[in-house]
Amino acid sequence: QVQVVESGGGLVQAGGSLTLSCTASGRAVSSYAMGWFRQAPGKEREFVGAISWPANRITYTDSVKGRFTIFISRTNSKNTLTLQMSSLKPEDTAVYYCATNPFGSNSGQTTEYDAWGPGTQVTVSS
Repeated sequence: QVQVVESGGGLVQAGGSLTLSCTASGRAVSSYAMGWFRQAPGKEREFVGAISWPANRITYTDSVKGRFTIFISRTNSKNTLTLQMSSLKPEDTAVYYCATNPFGSNSGQTTEYDAWGPGTQVTVSS
C-alpha cells in the first residue's frame, strides 16, 4: 500500500515563490509515475504536471509552463516529488494534491492515479 503526503503550502503574495514537497512510500513506488493536481473552491480537480517512469518525462498544464518545475528523487521504497512554483498568481490559489500512477505515464487523467495525499493549501494574495 502506497502512502502519500504533501507539505510546503502556505500564503504568498502574487509574484512570489513557493516549493511543495510530496513523499510517496511503499513497495514498488520507485517504478511509479507521479503527478501534481490542484483544486480551487467550487472547481473540479485539475492537472498541474507529472513525471513518468522510467524515462522521467515531464509534462505541465499550459497555465503553469515556465513558472512551475517538477523534480523527483527515487529510492527503492520512497519517492520525493517537488513542485517549485514561481511568479505565482492569485488564480494559482488551490489545494494542491500529489498522487502516484502505477502505469508509469505522465498522464493528466485522474483515473490513472491510485494513491493520493490529503493535499496542502496554497493561497496567493493579490
